[in-house]
Amino acid sequence: MIRNDMINIVGRAHLSTNVENDEYSYPKAFSAVSLPFIPIKNSKGRTFEILDLRFEKDGVSVLIETKQSFTKADEEQLSAYVEYEKALTGNKVIAILANTSNDDIKVWRGVISEGDFMPKETKLRSIDEYVDFYTSKINNKEKVMQNTYKLNELLHRHSIPEKLRSQFVGTCLLALKNGLDYLTPTLSAAQVRTRIKEVLEALLNSDLNKAEKLALLNRNVLDNQYVRQLNIASFREILQYIEVNILPFINDKSTSGQDLLNLFFVTFNKYVGKSDKNQAFTPDHITDFMSKITGVNKHSVILDPCCGSGSFLVRAMTQALDDCATESEQDKVKKHQIFGIEFDENIYGLATTNMLIHSDGNSNIRKGSCFALTDWIKEARPNIILMNPPYNGQRIHLPEKYVKTWAKDKKEDPSKGLYFVKYMADTLNAINHQAKLAVLLPVACAIGTSGEIARLKEEILEENTLDAVFTLPSDIFHPGASASACCMVFKIGTKHNDASTPDTFFGYCRDDGFKKKKNLGRVEQIDPITGKSKWLEIEKRWIELYRNRKAEPGSSATHKVNGNDEWLCEAYMKTDYSKLTEQDFQQTINDYLAYLVREGRIYESK
Repeated sequence: MIRNDMINIVGRAHLSTNVENDEYSYPKAFSAVSLPFIPIKNSKGRTFEILDLRFEKDGVSVLIETKQSFTKADEEQLSAYVEYEKALTGNKVIAILANTSNDDIKVWRGVISEGDFMPKETKLRSIDEYVDFYTSKINNKEKVMQNTYKLNELLHRHSIPEKLRSQFVGTCLLALKNGLDYLTPTLSAAQVRTRIKEVLEALLNSDLNKAEKLALLNRNVLDNQYVRQLNIASFREILQYIEVNILPFINDKSTSGQDLLNLFFVTFNKYVGKSDKNQAFTPDHITDFMSKITGVNKHSVILDPCCGSGSFLVRAMTQALDDCATESEQDKVKKHQIFGIEFDENIYGLATTNMLIHSDGNSNIRKGSCFALTDWIKEARPNIILMNPPYNGQRIHLPEKYVKTWAKDKKEDPSKGLYFVKYMADTLNAINHQAKLAVLLPVACAIGTSGEIARLKEEILEENTLDAVFTLPSDIFHPGASASACCMVFKIGTKHNDASTPDTFFGYCRDDGFKKKKNLGRVEQIDPITGKSKWLEIEKRWIELYRNRKAEPGSSATHKVNGNDEWLCEAYMKTDYSKLTEQDFQQTINDYLAYLVREGRIYESK
């Protein structure tokens, strides 16, 4: 392929040049912004400074190095350009080796590593398509959900219980992703289970908690009586369905960070008991949003003390990896900067499997109560906390010193999860370690101005700042829990009443571009003009309002608050009356009545 063809395919309008022949000099680019240029040497002492083709759009750089016939050794040169690009712009990168003697190319999404290599990319694309590798969150997710419901029916037909399905499917996915052979005619069901165990053992080889995790996955999944009763024909049918209809969505780079095990859990638990359905697993796009507003990058040390299936950890790890310039930086993130704690044994297994499916990061996930792992948290020294604590925590979930303060007839946490925020803040303040904490909590925590909630709000603000609160869609956890939630953002270690602390930002984010769809839950809506998810533009606007701390009628407000105030946008936002409809009025009344019923302030007349 000739050079001019490459430029036309990717997009001439986005080609960057600063030397003759349309090439791109990194020393010249660094000099233009007054940054020192430090040349990178390869194993033979050669330095590389001029890239053949560079394109840029919307925070994504496409780097193409052309060769008559590239070899493995040329990857070192391309890797140097990726490092320069990251240091110069901080952009996300698509790196490409392209032949001029034929149409052969090699493409990496991110750094030059085996994990970021995209073997299915065999033809050049337009820059808009490459930008979509990072921005697209859809990837026909509706199709994934439809396939998941069909898989649920298949598992039901083969007598796999609801509570086992998420972990069983996750384990099968993990084995299939790592080359499980299950179709050899002579294999028995027992031999397939053994092969899956061997895959797990190999993947957990460098994990300090290997024995515990293997024992848990084997006991709860592979040695479970319902899995052992599968004959080879049934086992093959399930594995083949997963391989054909689920695995492709895991492997596609454009779904990076998508927590499909979270989706499985919600789907498979749709018909289980109330106590199980009340687990509020965080939707993908909200974990993405919270990772962005807390500024997760390659330097972040992330902790989720109630990590569930690992959705926050998957998303944060993906965002941190996207900021890396080298494979060694990525390894550091995976091994030393991702931390999680999960109390529930079965869901802990989900988190471990989930992180392995997304290329590791599972080594620092611990089973137990975060309240019993204070020293471990202090040693980790996280600077980003992402969490969605239980809103109806039982006595067994919380420390005895706190439980003793409850009324004798109280069965659930009166703080509705706010105590977890106080604990995390106190733990990090004890070692004078500043951090940013984003948490999902029920709206009751935001509007509570009395009792346990008010007390904790005041105590939290003594040493920490309430930076922002976002009101989220009332059905954000559908079809799982029914709680109406908000996202609170705190600056840990910065006093709320400090003179330099700005007013708290409040965002009214009721519309996220998702709509309920029968049997599928909440589904992303597509803009008919652009063909892209409406959520992408909505998220962009939310983030811009927050970063600029802009008060906009009907959308946001800023206000100085204390622990005795309501922490919700609706209390301070000016109404944009031009946009109000009768439906808005009716919805507000409905939401308020539903709240009164939930809180026991209104009763059905007899």
